[in-house]
Amino acid sequence: MRVRIARADQFSGPIEIPGDKSISHRALILAALSDRPCRIKNLAPGLDVRSTARCLVELGAAIDLEGNRAIVRGRGLSLNMPRQTLDCGNSGTTMRLLCGMVAGSRLAAVLDGDASLRRRPMKRVLEPLRQMGAKGRGTGDGKGGETAPLQFDAGPPLVGKHHQLPIASAQVKTALLLAGLWAEGATQVSEPAPSRDHSERMLRAFGAPLELSPRGVLSIRRIDRPLTGPAELEIPGDPSSAAFLVAAALLVARGELRISGVGLNPTRTGFVEVLRRMGASVGVEAGAPQAGEPVGAMVLKDAPSLVGTEVGSSEIASLVDEVPILSVVATQATGTTLIRGAEELRYKESDRISQMARGLTAMGASVSELPDGLRITGPTPLKGAAIDAQGDHRIAMSFAVAGLIASGVTEIDGAEWADISFPGFFEVLARLSHGAVQ
Repeated sequence: MRVRIARADQFSGPIEIPGDKSISHRALILAALSDRPCRIKNLAPGLDVRSTARCLVELGAAIDLEGNRAIVRGRGLSLNMPRQTLDCGNSGTTMRLLCGMVAGSRLAAVLDGDASLRRRPMKRVLEPLRQMGAKGRGTGDGKGGETAPLQFDAGPPLVGKHHQLPIASAQVKTALLLAGLWAEGATQVSEPAPSRDHSERMLRAFGAPLELSPRGVLSIRRIDRPLTGPAELEIPGDPSSAAFLVAAALLVARGELRISGVGLNPTRTGFVEVLRRMGASVGVEAGAPQAGEPVGAMVLKDAPSLVGTEVGSSEIASLVDEVPILSVVATQATGTTLIRGAEELRYKESDRISQMARGLTAMGASVSELPDGLRITGPTPLKGAAIDAQGDHRIAMSFAVAGLIASGVTEIDGAEWADISFPGFFEVLARLSHGAVQ
């Protein structure tokens, strides 16, 4: 699908965004391991979460999906041996988290996905699981390490280990904690910097024996009973989806944008903190918590004068999904913005570092590609260009926002990939930009 985007004169209005994708994956998984039905509201509508639901059904859970609502009737810790390949679609989160479940429950299973997912590295989750005794292996050992399809064989019970992760990773951390529900002894995880803590919050909500030491070490022990979770969960709005609208409001800078019901978890608001450091005024109004997560509204109404900044490795975990749209914002900031420590973006749905450097350069920005990030000098006027999303939802959405401030017309080829995380994104963008999207 090709979408044409013209320069916008204003970007304003009220909006509620879809449920958080990261939390939705975890809510479905833990509800599937529970002994009581769980009704989930505001489930993320994208295809990735549907991949997780489909795999959980193959493992024995009963899941009734209708729009953004789901009723999950779990299997406890006694999962079914899958009769067919667990198809993770385009979702790296699905594959990595299910690795922990499949390894822990000692199932013989194959996990696979689409061509894009088959290029993404899986060794970083397979290796620590193998240290616990898992019989799992990937295909090949190329540029990014072992890749899908992944083969797991049945074997003896796993044994808990202390894992010191070389880089902060919420997905690897979660896979190990899930495996620890079945492993003998304690499974401990340490990270060099904090990553998203949605799994910790959700595990506690479902009664898992999770502990956090004063030194920041997570520890979980085997349980011999199903998890017992809440009868109802409501998923907060996705801050990663909100980031694209926040950026558009800052760059177009006319009118008031109000995003209601968005998650405000401090491990996910690094993007907002960086924007504030650049001079942006992003108002936050706290609301009632949902699913154990802080929730509120984001309000933007001022026209800021942005300045460049440096984003280092210690911040990347809290804004890794927002680096593409942050690089668009940086083109309009005075001075140089330096983003480092983001090498893992080369192994997402596309090489996001290369894609952003190439596309922004085509639009007239001053961008240098670094091995682990980007150097962007601004402000520079952008001009319309033809952009190929390369099967990557965040690339499609980032350049759509760039098109709102570019002269001429920007064409996004592969705009349909936005549905992976934000179905209806271009309709929302058209409404808030008052007709700049066709």
